[in-house]
Amino acid sequence: MQKNFVSNSSESIKMFKNSFLERLSKVHYTIPLFIYVPVVVFFSVKAFTNGAAPLTFAVYFLFGFLIWTITEYLLHRFIFHFVPRSKWGLRLHFIFHGVHHDYPKDAKRLVMPPSASIPLAIGFYFLFDLFFGSGTQLFSFYPGFITGYLMYDMMHYAMHHYNFKSGLMKKVKQHHMLHHYEDSTKGYGVSSSLWDIILRSDFSKKTK
Repeated sequence: MQKNFVSNSSESIKMFKNSFLERLSKVHYTIPLFIYVPVVVFFSVKAFTNGAAPLTFAVYFLFGFLIWTITEYLLHRFIFHFVPRSKWGLRLHFIFHGVHHDYPKDAKRLVMPPSASIPLAIGFYFLFDLFFGSGTQLFSFYPGFITGYLMYDMMHYAMHHYNFKSGLMKKVKQHHMLHHYEDSTKGYGVSSSLWDIILRSDFSKKTK
């Protein structure tokens, strides 16, 4: 397999001539926590104030978390790694994900910027509203989904900037590093290799 360019620089190239757009494309890894932890708390409280039983809340919360894991996989595999042929399409691909593969050590381009995550979060909320309707099921499910997203963002940052001691987390990190440095057409799951195993995009035992 042909190896792509990978820089060891801790800072990626400037993507926008406009300084405001350039600032929007960079984000400190803690920013998603400040935005979305209150969202998780708000909808969790809303679920209970609307009469959700603890067991019902837990079931739908975990279901939301599980749905995030497949969403993460599908977005990464079929959206972030879709390489268009047009010049403007390639430009968009580089902005959304290509820059991270070229400069994987840039700490400010490891979590999703709010300019992208907020519209996605709103869009997913209304999508789930079509299935559940506004009620305890949605208010229990959605915070689980958002918690999954937060874990994904925080784990993604940690994989590139933290040396894990846990054997399990070392394996999770190894899975993602193989995606970056060995074969970017495999290992699309970031927070878990579950869907790579199920959908047969995991690395071979020999590679691991």
